[in-house]
Amino acid sequence: MAAAITAAEGVPGRGPPGEVIHLNVGGKRFSTSRQTLTWIPDSFFSSLLSGRISTLKDETGAIFIDRDPTVFAPILNFLRTKELDPRGVHGSSLLHEAQFYGLTPLVRRLQLREELDRSSCGNVLFNGYLPPPVFPVKRRNRHSLVGPQQVGGRPSPVRRSNTMPPNLGSAGLLGRMLEERAPPSPSGQPEEPGMVRLVCGHKNWIAVAYAQFLVCYRLKEASGWQLVFSSPRLDWPIERLALTARVPAGALGEHDKMVAAATGSEILLWALQAEGGGSEIGVFYLGVPVEALFFVGNQLIATSHTGRIGVWNAVTKHWQVQEVQPITSYDAAGSFLLLGCSNGSIYYVDVQKFPLRMKDNDLLVSELYRDPAEDGVTALSVYLTPKTSDSGNWIEIAYGTSSGSVRVIVQHPETVGSGPQLFQTFTVHRSPVTKIMLSEKHLISVCADNNHVRTWSVTRFRGMISTQPGSTPLASFKILALESADGHGGCSAGNDIGPYGERDDQQVFIQKVVPSASQLFVRLSSTGQRVCSVRSVDGSPTTAFTVLECEGSRRLGSRPRRYLLTGQANGSLAMWDLTTAMDGLGQAPGGLTEEELMGQLEQCELALLASSRGSLPSPSPRTSLTSLYSASSNTSLTGRHGSPSPPQAEARRRVGGSFVERCQELVRSAPEPRRPPTPAPRPSTGLGAPLMPPKKSFNKTSF
Repeated sequence: MAAAITAAEGVPGRGPPGEVIHLNVGGKRFSTSRQTLTWIPDSFFSSLLSGRISTLKDETGAIFIDRDPTVFAPILNFLRTKELDPRGVHGSSLLHEAQFYGLTPLVRRLQLREELDRSSCGNVLFNGYLPPPVFPVKRRNRHSLVGPQQVGGRPSPVRRSNTMPPNLGSAGLLGRMLEERAPPSPSGQPEEPGMVRLVCGHKNWIAVAYAQFLVCYRLKEASGWQLVFSSPRLDWPIERLALTARVPAGALGEHDKMVAAATGSEILLWALQAEGGGSEIGVFYLGVPVEALFFVGNQLIATSHTGRIGVWNAVTKHWQVQEVQPITSYDAAGSFLLLGCSNGSIYYVDVQKFPLRMKDNDLLVSELYRDPAEDGVTALSVYLTPKTSDSGNWIEIAYGTSSGSVRVIVQHPETVGSGPQLFQTFTVHRSPVTKIMLSEKHLISVCADNNHVRTWSVTRFRGMISTQPGSTPLASFKILALESADGHGGCSAGNDIGPYGERDDQQVFIQKVVPSASQLFVRLSSTGQRVCSVRSVDGSPTTAFTVLECEGSRRLGSRPRRYLLTGQANGSLAMWDLTTAMDGLGQAPGGLTEEELMGQLEQCELALLASSRGSLPSPSPRTSLTSLYSASSNTSLTGRHGSPSPPQAEARRRVGGSFVERCQELVRSAPEPRRPPTPAPRPSTGLGAPLMPPKKSFNKTSF
């Protein structure tokens, strides 16, 4: 006891090397010698016993250390024998504690074990890596309001629409908009110009959006992915991205492949050239915040939850806007665009016919169906049955509501005039439905309760949905995907869980558990079974992802391939072969194991969601139920006494690469970025109150 008190007093140089030191680690007693604890110089124990660190004693006089005793046992055994025996302790926990105690030899040994399990070349699914592109120095010309529009071989005046205010003059309005100071990001942190914010793909093309510019890649058979377009530097951060390569053989000339970017109410559209390069088509304004941006064929569509829709047609080069009810969901089938609205109605627009009514500015928006309970339509999915010789297409629509109901309606070819008929109703969700997918074999719905998924098997007779025996329950699981209020870096649009894919047996969810995670889990949308998991090869956090259905090569025996595209915080883009993963389906376990889930949650801190960001869910429904703030440089979930989490420290070290630093330096040296303000939406009456899904607190046992 006297020896323990002498050590506790921390007098430098006192006590022989063989004296016994009594420790109380997290309530468990340990006894060892001074020599065992201090043979590693400049460690926690050397500082503790030399008096450089103040000590706390328990009632018996033993030195109290507020750490995990289970993890301390193998650490003390290493100090005694210089041999590592984990004794069932997780490697990351052991490494974390070794770093806290400053045991350099043990830290190096544990880091080496981790490096042996990982490779910078990825696993067998790793298919490619695109390094960060060159940050553009050239700014976009602010005075080009709209690109040239050809009529009869010569430029024609810009057509005015109800989104363009009169008396624009030259570029005075745009110039004044760009002179307005940009508001801070929703996360309160400065924008990261080198981070991948959005990524999308179509056919053999990929578009990647960074904070103030975007790039496009094209897949060539012999040379692989090639950079074919880089936009000038924009004066506002990109919030939405859309790409189309649908039109074959250049049917529309220079507009057969296009990419669009949007922020606020402004939309910028480019035409892409197959051999490289691109030209600006024009700048268009929706007048209200753009919530969704996508292509239907060669028509660019922009929608807002306020109830406004904008359409640009590549043939007529005309931008047109229409007012409908507040929009809460959408889906497209062929040339038809279906809109789910907050008043319980489903509207449809034939986007190929609207140029015929261009003079009176009517998009031919028609009401297709109204929910019996008039609940808001928060999710929408359309399935067109294959056309047979004895009957035409059946149109089948599945939709989810703000009350949690899932309904299926059908349109028979012989009852086109009478409208769709209600077919089935499911009331299994108690939260608003955020996603829904109807396919040939399955009906899949996701609600706002931590992405709770319910699936059913669909029965069909001669290709048409049948009530005998009807849709039967298949699976129930959760795709836990926690996000901060606006996602990583203030952008959540690039982290859509899915489901992705058109074939029933290959539809998948992509699960990223926490915002700063570098690991993604791919799971079957029908059963929740895990297909594979991928981890970034450079250790940087994954900030955006999508699934690309890539066309097959013209070579004999080739087949279409599916790729998971992951954008990283350091600006790079990685590709993973999902086709190979699907071929080996059944070898991976189901969802996340408890150990894997806790490993993911160690990378962040949990907090209740802050106040609501908006008045209703996004048209691409994604409910953020929990606000997660990345752990600071000296705090983690498992170690709260000043020890950095090793995966986070490594990620931060790697993220600060030359590309990101170069981007940030250029941003700091440039004038203050500006973005056009969003005009206030025009007042309207009778449009119904916007929807607000109820917010749930995070259920820590659900994954």
